[in-house]
Amino acid sequence: MIVQHTCFFLLFLFVLSGMLWAQDRRSGQPWTTRSEVIAQNGMVCSSHPLATQIGIDVLKKGGNAIDAAIAVNAALGLMEPTGCGIGGDFFAIVWDAKTQKLYGLNGSGAAPKNLTPAVFNELGLEQIPTYGPLSVSVPGCVDGWFELHKRFGSLPMMDILQPTIEYANNGFPLTEIIVNEFRGDIERHADYRNVKETFAPNGEIWQRGDVYRNPMLAKTLALIAEKGRDEFYKGSIARTITDFMQSQGGYLTLEDLASHTSEWVDLVSTNYRGYDVWAIPPNGQGITVLQMLNLLELYDVKSFGFGSADHIHFLVEAKKLAFEDRAKYYADMRFADVPVQQLISKEYAKLRSAEIDPARASIAPQPGAIAGNDTVYLTIADKDGNMVSLIQSNYWGLGSGMVPPGLGFMLHNRGQSFSLIEGHANVLAPGKRPFHTIIPGFITKDGKPFVSFGVMGGDFQPQGQVQIVLNLIDFSMNLQEAGDAPRVQHTGSSHFRGEPASGGGQVVLENGFSPTVQRQLLQRGHSVAFGFGATYGGYQAIMVDVERGVYFGASDSRKDGCAMGY
Repeated sequence: MIVQHTCFFLLFLFVLSGMLWAQDRRSGQPWTTRSEVIAQNGMVCSSHPLATQIGIDVLKKGGNAIDAAIAVNAALGLMEPTGCGIGGDFFAIVWDAKTQKLYGLNGSGAAPKNLTPAVFNELGLEQIPTYGPLSVSVPGCVDGWFELHKRFGSLPMMDILQPTIEYANNGFPLTEIIVNEFRGDIERHADYRNVKETFAPNGEIWQRGDVYRNPMLAKTLALIAEKGRDEFYKGSIARTITDFMQSQGGYLTLEDLASHTSEWVDLVSTNYRGYDVWAIPPNGQGITVLQMLNLLELYDVKSFGFGSADHIHFLVEAKKLAFEDRAKYYADMRFADVPVQQLISKEYAKLRSAEIDPARASIAPQPGAIAGNDTVYLTIADKDGNMVSLIQSNYWGLGSGMVPPGLGFMLHNRGQSFSLIEGHANVLAPGKRPFHTIIPGFITKDGKPFVSFGVMGGDFQPQGQVQIVLNLIDFSMNLQEAGDAPRVQHTGSSHFRGEPASGGGQVVLENGFSPTVQRQLLQRGHSVAFGFGATYGGYQAIMVDVERGVYFGASDSRKDGCAMGY
C-alpha cells in the first residue's frame, strides 16, 4: 500500500512538473502565442488558414507573390465575407524584385456621379446611412486584381481563381469567429433582399464547423476569370448590379462602373530611427502612421519600456494630434488640396510636439495650421523576392445590405464615410473617392525590403501599425512577439466626416497591462478602461532577411490567421 501511494505521489509530481514546464516559454516574451514561421522559398500570411494554404499552393505551382495575393484575397472574400469581398475596395503595396522598387495601387471606387449632398438634404439626413442603397460607392476590388495582374502577374487568372471557385462549389467549414460575425451581420441585414438566400440559405443558424457553400459566387468568379474585369464593370455582372441598385432606390449606374479605374500612386514615407516606413497617400489614412511616428521619434521611447505609463501616454497623445489633422485634411486628392508633404514632415512634427504635455492628457487638441469595421489583410513573399502588402474591405461587416441577385456577394458601404458638411475636405461629391480606413504597411531598410505588414480594424489601423513599428524597432521584439503584445486603443478623436472629438476620449487597454500603469494614466488625466470586445485589429506580417535569403512570418492570435511558408 505504501509503495502504491508512493507511485501515485511520484506520478502527481511528474504531471505537475510537466504542467509547470508547459507554462514556461523557452524563448520570447511571456505573451507570445507561438514562434515565428521561417522559410526560404515563399511565405503567405492571411486571416484564414485555408486561404493561406491556397496562397502556398499557387506559389508552388510557379505563381509569384502577386498571383498568390489575388488568389488569397478571392478566397477570403468567400471564407471571410464578413470582412471583405468583390463588392469592396482594396489598396496594395508591391515590392518588385526585378526593379527593386515599391509600387502603390489605390483600388478604391468613387461615389455615383448623380449622387450629391442635395439628395440627403431633401431626405432630411445629416449623415449618409450606414446601410442601404445610399451607402454604396463603386467597388474597386476586381479592377484592382486585374491591374496588379497586368503589371506583375504570371499565371492565368483562371488558375488563380480556380481554388476559390472549387471551395465555393464544394464548401468549407466555418470557424467560430466567422460564425459569430455572420450571425450578427445577417440579423442586421435581415430586411434586405437576397441576404439570407446568399449567406444563410435554408435559414440556417450557423454553428462552428458547419459547411458553407456559395455556388452563386463560384459562377461569378468563373465569369470574371473567363471574360476579364470588363464582365464585372461593363458586362452581365455590371447590368445585374445596376439594375438591382436602381430597384432599391440607389444611384449606382452602368456609367459609374464602366468609367472606374484603379490608380497607381507615388508612395510616401518617413524615416523612423533608420527605417523607412511607407504609406499610400489619401484618400486613405496611411499618412496618419507617418505623422504619429514623426512625433514619437522626438522621444526616447525605448527608455520608457514597453507597457509603461510613458509609453502609452506619448503614444496616445501623438495619436490625438495626428487624428485631428486626419479629420480636417484627408480626402481624395483629385478633389481636395491635401498638404501631404507638410503633414509628414519632421519640421511639422516638431511644431506639433509642443502641444504634448508629458505629465497631462490633452482634452481638446486641434488640427495643426498648414501653410497655403471589418477588414482582411494579407501579405505574401515569393522565391524571387517579390512581396505584396494588401488590405481589402467591405467596410461595415458584410457591407451595405445590397446583394445583387444571383451573384453571391454584397456591395460595400464605403460611401458612408463621406461628410455632408459643406466645405469639409471629405464632403460628398459626384465621382469622388470616400475617405478610407484600410491601409497596407511596408518598411524598408537601406533601400531593401524589411517588413510587409498590416493591422486590421477601422480607425484602429494606424494606431495598430504604429505599435507594431515601436515593438519591432524600439522594443526589439521579434515579428510574432510584436503582434501578440497587448495593444492600446484610443477612442474619441474627431471623425473624418467632420464630427467633433468627445472630450479627450478614452484609453482602452487590452489584457496584459498592469493595474499600476492604469492608475498612473488616470493620474495624468486619461480616462482608462480595460476593453473587452474593443477593436485591437488583426495582424499579419512578413520580415525578410536579405543576407540569408530567409522569410519570417507572423499571424495574429486574436483571429483565425495563419502564417505558412515552404
